[in-house]
Amino acid sequence: MRNETRNRVPRTVCGAILLAALAASSCARHQDSPSSLPSLHVDPARVAVAGLSSGAYMATQAQLAYPEIFHDAAMISGGPYGCAQGKIENAVSACMKGEPVPDAAALAATARERAAKGQIGPLDKLAGAKVYILHGRSDPVVADKVARATADFYTALKSSEPALATLQVSYDGERDFTHTMPTLDSGNPCDKLGPPFLGKCGFDAAGAVFAALYGTPPRQPQNAAGELRRFDQNALRQEGKDAFLADLGYVYVPPACAAGKPCGVLVALHGCQQNTDSVGEAFVRDAGFNRWADVYDVAVLYPQTRASFTPLNPKACWDWFGYSGANYDTRDAVQLRWLVRALTALGRPTN
Repeated sequence: MRNETRNRVPRTVCGAILLAALAASSCARHQDSPSSLPSLHVDPARVAVAGLSSGAYMATQAQLAYPEIFHDAAMISGGPYGCAQGKIENAVSACMKGEPVPDAAALAATARERAAKGQIGPLDKLAGAKVYILHGRSDPVVADKVARATADFYTALKSSEPALATLQVSYDGERDFTHTMPTLDSGNPCDKLGPPFLGKCGFDAAGAVFAALYGTPPRQPQNAAGELRRFDQNALRQEGKDAFLADLGYVYVPPACAAGKPCGVLVALHGCQQNTDSVGEAFVRDAGFNRWADVYDVAVLYPQTRASFTPLNPKACWDWFGYSGANYDTRDAVQLRWLVRALTALGRPTN
């Protein structure tokens, strides 16, 4: 009901200061009302996931729970899989401050146990996978040692599983930026921490993510020429279960994908307080992914969370500590299953 009201805001009041935030979606240049996801010719071998902060934790959860789907992953300003162990106190201490430093070897052992029980996907599906980990030296929210533990986690998996000899782990941690999504020229000054958590750092993190996951670009990007579409996220609920998402999500469709050509998909997961209810369309438009999507013929899926107090998630984070249930980082997680369902609706083959 909240978004239905928003869609009725007259265009004449879009410039009004008090209503600007609520009317942002009415003023945007996309379809007048949300619809279902478009059906694309999705190449399942080119489906990947990337995320910032809580989205980074969610990205590693998606890759470990469903490695046959989210084969490649990029994590920006996040930590290793299973770090919180379902406890908020772990999330704010070990998994953010690094006090104590996450035990990457122990977390890798837990992942192997879960895989053996079928709680997450078969680890051999990570053979040949690409993992890119980006962290800023001036990040005051997630400590460097936490981000490095992410690389150590994947390295521990690789060393213990002969099938994972071809797993590629890249750690990029020598750049100087805060807890933000680095861009060339969008957002706050690079050293300023705060919404929309985009920083003018002179570094195109989105381009680095695409290069790490999809290879050397065939050409340099221009302005995004595709279409940013809104879609009804509630229509994708699994058996009606609440995934604690917003009513509306976004998908960017490059021209080649809209024309029916084989198309990859990058699932781009925002951070806490970076959903559209918090920062408008800043992340989905200005993070830098869309113009690179045109270059690589890759659609970008932008799911959106919502804030809540029951369960406790006032900053609209992705669930990396258990607010959606004890199985939040397994194949039965409600948010992860929603992501899989969204990819199916977008056209990813299921066999």
